[in-house]
Amino acid sequence: MSDSAFLRRIVVIGVPIITLLLGWQMGVGYERQVLTPPPDGPLRTATGAFLHPEDQADLSLLWRVWHVLNDRYVSPQDLQGDKLMEGAVEGLVRAVGDPFTTYMSPAETAKFTESIGGELEGIGAQLAEREGAVIVVAPLKGSPAEKAGLLPEDVITAVDGKLIFQQTLNQVVSLIRGKPGTSVILTVYHHNDPNPHKISIVRQHITVPSVESKIIDAPTGPVGYLDLTQFGDHSIQEVRTALATFDGKKLKGIVLDLRYNGGGYLDGAVELVSMFLREGKVVSVDRRGNQSEVLNVTGNPLYPDLPMAVLVNDGTASAAEITAGALQDHKRATIIGTKTFGKGTVQDIVALPGGGTLHVTIARWLTPNGKNLGKEGIDPDIVVDRSVDDYKANKDPQLDKAVEVVSGVKK
Repeated sequence: MSDSAFLRRIVVIGVPIITLLLGWQMGVGYERQVLTPPPDGPLRTATGAFLHPEDQADLSLLWRVWHVLNDRYVSPQDLQGDKLMEGAVEGLVRAVGDPFTTYMSPAETAKFTESIGGELEGIGAQLAEREGAVIVVAPLKGSPAEKAGLLPEDVITAVDGKLIFQQTLNQVVSLIRGKPGTSVILTVYHHNDPNPHKISIVRQHITVPSVESKIIDAPTGPVGYLDLTQFGDHSIQEVRTALATFDGKKLKGIVLDLRYNGGGYLDGAVELVSMFLREGKVVSVDRRGNQSEVLNVTGNPLYPDLPMAVLVNDGTASAAEITAGALQDHKRATIIGTKTFGKGTVQDIVALPGGGTLHVTIARWLTPNGKNLGKEGIDPDIVVDRSVDDYKANKDPQLDKAVEVVSGVKK
């Protein structure tokens, strides 16, 4: 590949709303492919006509403001051209009004790329942006965040004493990340507690496995449990390895836990569904210009008949919703938990000069039965909540219900 060529991946970006404080964004799913870069000159429209930026807007306004700043700003030494241009790009993309069409700086892009492999430096927690507030979705098991006392539904208002209002989620993540061994102090409000709390957390180098598995002993026999946290570089192979440990166990059923899974590689979602479904559609991808693509299972499932339940919640998004939606529509699994996030668009990740990336919404997807995930999300077949008090007491009524369903235990 030439120096001018770059790797662009079609991404099923889950949620700028759901990000690990570790620094990687959840909800990303890629169709891994190498594409040629778009030209630096005028672009073509869907009809093939050339489109110049000047045909859409008068760029003289931008340059006028730039010149005024250079001529009159009180501290000209603070006017760095690269930062001004980056700010202009951020504003341009933000003005589109699509929360999933975003610009990532070179530093943010590096962290994002690093994170999909599961090697991170940070505190180990999931963070979400809801109605302008930054909240903790959940700390990772055994993470510095969990050990320090960070709880689900905590609202973060400051990082190291600096208020984070008006900051993007990526900016907050950047503030929280840092070198292993250093500390960060978060100011948080616990759920239903009006008093602020300052929590000091020591950052660590954290390896995030995609899969945790175990055998749960139910009264009628063993149940296999798979907790999939993301669809990353090695996730599907980790799932296969975990499933191999179930061989010969005479399982009564399998529970797939997709809670707080914001997504991953789109082909990973197709492969995962294919492990449990003999035939059928996984998802339809509707692109610009009324172009539609249907992705089907690949064949040769590992467990096509074993009773199955899938756990979901409002942190389940993107490729994880595709998985749950396909298994639900084909009546292959019972979906248990609470309504999923509802993220139903596909993004291109386009490399930019200087190392930044542009994430552009290019398509929407539908479940096999035609449900628009972006508008509806996934409604569980059995609604079971898990409260903050349950979490603190290490109780999991959602998992309990799933084991009951797949094992045939009646309570």
